[in-house]
Amino acid sequence: MKHQLELPLENIGKKTGAKRVQQNGEATTNLTFSAYVGENEDVFPLILDLHVPIGALVADATFGQGVFWNKVDLLDYRLLASDLFLKPETLLRWRAISPKSGIDCRKLPYPDAHLDCLVLDPPYLESFYREDKGQIGGQGTHDAFRRAYSSNVGTELSEGKWHDAVINMYEKAGREAFRVLKEQGVLIVKCQDEVSANRQRLTHVEIITGYESLGFYTKDLFIVVRTNKPVVSRMVKQMHARKNHSYFLVFVKRKSPISNVRVIGASVPKP
Repeated sequence: MKHQLELPLENIGKKTGAKRVQQNGEATTNLTFSAYVGENEDVFPLILDLHVPIGALVADATFGQGVFWNKVDLLDYRLLASDLFLKPETLLRWRAISPKSGIDCRKLPYPDAHLDCLVLDPPYLESFYREDKGQIGGQGTHDAFRRAYSSNVGTELSEGKWHDAVINMYEKAGREAFRVLKEQGVLIVKCQDEVSANRQRLTHVEIITGYESLGFYTKDLFIVVRTNKPVVSRMVKQMHARKNHSYFLVFVKRKSPISNVRVIGASVPKP
């Protein structure tokens, strides 16, 4: 079955059509689930199937190597592919859709309320925003990861230091996404949490709370678990769980957003 992925306990096939659950409907396991062990190119088509209608105008503003689209029928969508820096091999491979290089996801060349869907996957590790090119993440055995996620130019991509540079990128890109999306437009965001300066930074929570303050509704969340085990060199003592999962967050631009953020007042009794 197409787009079949491995779950921790079972294999689940691709959902064939986004139908509402109705009373007296048929029992089925042919569903889209929230967590998969697999690759981005396997999970991304499922998200489109569930949340983006056929024929939609979709802009992938951080196209990278185009991995998300490897298993998508490009005839189903009107795709506008762009990135700040596209490598020659990417331009050659995807020449049929004419991807555009030199376009910043924080300053898109689209009019207001123009797109049905926007895809956002900027570099989500602080090590990709360092000024010294020699210190940019993904060196050595992780070179393939750097080639996929970094333009290899460092902090000129964003403002702030360390994890703050990552969040600054997402904040500005989120504001621009809100501008270019139509009402009820869908924003698909890829991210991963990280430990910065020995402190836990839950990037997906920061993005959700920030985007909801803009007026987005957090409609869905998908977890992608790596198929292999990450390796750390020169570890002395482990202080946090090693991240082996990432997220796809799905937002919708609404006039009346639904908030997932709860504020607990200072009147809560102390333990």
